[in-house]
Amino acid sequence: MTRIFRHDPIDFRSLPSGIKTLVVANIVGFLVSFLVPDMHRLFGLVPEQALFSRWIWQPFTYMFLHGSFWHLLFNLFALWMFGMPIEAQWGERDFIKYYWLCGLGAAAAHLALSPHSTVPVIGASGAVYGLLVAFAMLYPDAVVYLYFLIPIRAAHMAILFGLIEFFSGATGATPVVARFAHLGGMVTGYLYIRWWWVLKLRLKSMWRSGPSSPERTAPPVRKSSPVPALRSVDPSLEMAEVDRILDKILSEGLESLSDEERSVMRRYSEREKGMQS
Repeated sequence: MTRIFRHDPIDFRSLPSGIKTLVVANIVGFLVSFLVPDMHRLFGLVPEQALFSRWIWQPFTYMFLHGSFWHLLFNLFALWMFGMPIEAQWGERDFIKYYWLCGLGAAAAHLALSPHSTVPVIGASGAVYGLLVAFAMLYPDAVVYLYFLIPIRAAHMAILFGLIEFFSGATGATPVVARFAHLGGMVTGYLYIRWWWVLKLRLKSMWRSGPSSPERTAPPVRKSSPVPALRSVDPSLEMAEVDRILDKILSEGLESLSDEERSVMRRYSEREKGMQS
């Protein structure tokens, strides 16, 4: 079934905290660039400086600078449009992490393809294109009005934009735009969701059915254990902790868990079994 998203009028006070933080950071970066001489060359992404002069902060700071008011406005609008449903589903922590990863992926693509360039690259477009991919993967049948006029499904729009960026970059049609950086943000977002999130879902499923790990040899939970008290804990806080532990397992292995973290996963497993019975 086709899904149509509707947004309330833009109200800064009602924005979720993750989007609000990014909006403020981008606006501050844009305003400060008028006050600091040579801001774009210092904090934009200049491949020759970032790679050979070790200006390692540039892949992080470039995405908060913009060349014009319209450049900033377009990126903030796309951040609001695609970011609202994504943060609502993922939560602030995972949303911010994903935004950073896509921005860094865009920077890595540009550094790899233009390592000796001395032209600064600025803007949040790489991260925003990653949000477009996430929205299309989460809600592929959602209807988006391209240029406010043409209805198109989110999945088709992501493919269309990806093709435009690839062919524009390959032909050099718009040399002032870092097309492959945009594409790098899209590819990073796609790989992250397809790989990392799928593994996390499988790990959750494993814990629900009982992990094939040393956790099975742990002493059984007694009736007096804090399992019943778990139901009074804010579910969003609990799931945030479970997701953090799953991230740790994926990156460092099961053996890296502390006794407290193992206890959290044990309680999570017991609760899920209780809800399914």
